[in-house]
Amino acid sequence: MSDAASRQAFTERLRAEGARYHDRHPFHERMHRGELSRDEIRRWVLNRYYYQTRVPIKDALILSKSSDPAFRRRWIHRIVDHDGTGEGDGGLALWLRLAEGVGLDRKRVESLEDVLPAVRFACDAYVSLIREGTLLEAVAASLTEFFAPDLMSKRIAAWEKHYPWVDGETIEYFRTRVTKARRDSGEAIEYVCDHATTPTLEDACVRALRTKTEILWAMLDGIAQSFSSVPTPA
Repeated sequence: MSDAASRQAFTERLRAEGARYHDRHPFHERMHRGELSRDEIRRWVLNRYYYQTRVPIKDALILSKSSDPAFRRRWIHRIVDHDGTGEGDGGLALWLRLAEGVGLDRKRVESLEDVLPAVRFACDAYVSLIREGTLLEAVAASLTEFFAPDLMSKRIAAWEKHYPWVDGETIEYFRTRVTKARRDSGEAIEYVCDHATTPTLEDACVRALRTKTEILWAMLDGIAQSFSSVPTPA
């Protein structure tokens, strides 16, 4: 896709598709209005960790789909961002720090024993989407990152205002994602626009992104609906 107007139109189409998810789920809206209880915050942190653990796995699958060393060199930093370069480093470690900051037991969170079945199912479906799709579709599915910088900025402000019981240092994960997600989404949209060279390929990218938004929505549904029957782990 070389025509600038066509690239812009396709980019806007992808943005419109991704916007169906971010900030619009009632659970996120309640979070940002300061309406979540401590138990709800804790359950979200605990279950979202399972999603975080799937991210480097899906990125490794994406790497395995490409025979281009240049692409792999660009993409591999995503795994390093999450796994770090040593013990206690990287996004997963920051999320566990967040878990401790909201009052959860780090080892219990890390064990994944308390992950809700609906959340596990949704996150595993994301890995399956990446595994079964083409490289182009897999990259397109990651484009929910378009909205992560604004979402994370809003989340930081909301947590600092409404959840003062959470130590500000423990939300460092949110701060790191503001810049990293902007970088990652820029790389991904460039790749998608360069390789979605036909209307059929464009449609495939849009479907992949739509499926990703539905998976994220389903994950939040599972967390929100769990409060009617499942106690929060100690």
